[in-house]
Amino acid sequence: MPTDPNNPLIIQGDRSILLDVHAPRAAEARAALIPFAELEKSPEHLHTYRITPLSLWNAASAGYVPSRIAETLESLARYPVPPSVTAWTVETMARFGKIRMVPESEDRLSLVAETAQIYRELAASKLMAKYLSPVGPSERRFTLALLDRGTVKQELLRLGWPVKDEAPLKEGAPLEVALRGETSSGKPFHVRDYQREAADAVVGDKGPGTGFGTIVLPCGAGKTVVGMTVLSLLKTDTLILTTNVAAVHQWIEELLDKTDLDPSMVGEYTGDSKTVLPVTVATYQILTWRPKKEGPFPHFSIFRERAWGLIVYDEVHLLPAPVFRVTAELQAVRRLGLTATLIREDGCEGDVFSLVGPKRYDVPWKDLEGQGWIASASCVEIRVDIGGEREIEYAVANQREKYRIASENPAKLPVVESLIARHADDHILVIGQYIKQLEEIAALTGAPIITGKTPNAERDRLYKAFRAGDIRVIVVSKVANFAIDLPDASVAIQVSGTFGSRQEEAQRLGRILRPKEREALFYTVVTSQTVEEDFAANRQKFLAEQGYEYSIIRWDEESV
Repeated sequence: MPTDPNNPLIIQGDRSILLDVHAPRAAEARAALIPFAELEKSPEHLHTYRITPLSLWNAASAGYVPSRIAETLESLARYPVPPSVTAWTVETMARFGKIRMVPESEDRLSLVAETAQIYRELAASKLMAKYLSPVGPSERRFTLALLDRGTVKQELLRLGWPVKDEAPLKEGAPLEVALRGETSSGKPFHVRDYQREAADAVVGDKGPGTGFGTIVLPCGAGKTVVGMTVLSLLKTDTLILTTNVAAVHQWIEELLDKTDLDPSMVGEYTGDSKTVLPVTVATYQILTWRPKKEGPFPHFSIFRERAWGLIVYDEVHLLPAPVFRVTAELQAVRRLGLTATLIREDGCEGDVFSLVGPKRYDVPWKDLEGQGWIASASCVEIRVDIGGEREIEYAVANQREKYRIASENPAKLPVVESLIARHADDHILVIGQYIKQLEEIAALTGAPIITGKTPNAERDRLYKAFRAGDIRVIVVSKVANFAIDLPDASVAIQVSGTFGSRQEEAQRLGRILRPKEREALFYTVVTSQTVEEDFAANRQKFLAEQGYEYSIIRWDEESV
């Protein structure tokens, strides 16, 4: 097929794809890539996508075939598509569907291999022997317990064999629920186009291969609305799992504000209250609590207390391992994962895809910023000297202590004080890792502090006062990284973090990305010529890949 120099895509032999965002058909290309390629970087001019085995198997599960992908790439390519990419796509996608999972009985499933060679490979696997009972080579079939459905899919994916799961999804208890046309306070409420597209991408027609998946949207883009939209489409009893009690309360407030659910239909399941109702919002912490280290998880019973038709995993990239295990059992239930980034520092992204569901929708952060749905932001790294006695202490410390000494550098305190004074008209979050450091900042500035020890009622009171404008500055530990909606926050000052975690950086930046008239500012204060500088470089790379302007300055009173 002839190529066009104005086309937006450059497909390379290493299976990466560059998207020229300034090309005439860039928006068309971005939409076309979502089903079968992973977005890796989205800086100002060229976005980088990559075709991976997982992305192709996800596409195959949604009904895509290699010829359709090849036609898409050829029609949008600026230069000829490397033949090796086309051939590899065909070979990789051919592995999907070679193993099928089908119903056997009420509590058993069958795993059917297409060829004798695949059957023998599975029969010879010591790992799979724990789960699979061979029926016989002539039938090329194994049986497995219904409860092992997710675990078997997970392990086979690691072996390079994606399973085509044809066992039906069960219907949950019906629930009449609809979105309002206006909020409870009378303000107009409309689901944005991209939120509706995301919900539709998961729900589909409710047939095989639909009804489960993960949505990736930036903080502040309204992932909660996507969850409520899916709930309104499926109209079924729903369990929502999230990161902390404050997030539980926010979900409940949003449900009562934007749906026609009566308060008597929405329950809270936390350390403070344990009410199971047609829509129940729970924390991961309560689910993973157990009285003895090796004992059972008593609160896992919530998964079976009602006929749930949908489970929503908020901040799915934080899904704890014990909840992964119970999720493996719940493959017959429709599942929705919501996240701002699928980066997991433990490398378990594949588990999210195989157990919760493949990525169904994402959108570059800067695209939503350009449309005004999230705030524009500038990122500034401020470097300070270590100086004095701490320089000697740092020199003789081990690697972990070096990071803490650099992070708790007292020279950061006047920087924080000065930044707060300079942004007198802004709502400011001071965010850090080390409690002693945060307590010193709170004492210096007179700002209230929220840590893991702050009672939930007090956290809610402070967040409410911050939203109302009664408090202008809050000092917060990592408990505020996730799922906290503070729409007026426009400045974040990060004084310490978790060893250069990209996941954490995305979440902390997200605290200030709610739409607002002014540009948001994200400051990171770093001790120069220390290991903290090296970890900051990892976070800096992540932000630059999302397209954010990132500047580095040396601190002095005139520098900001």
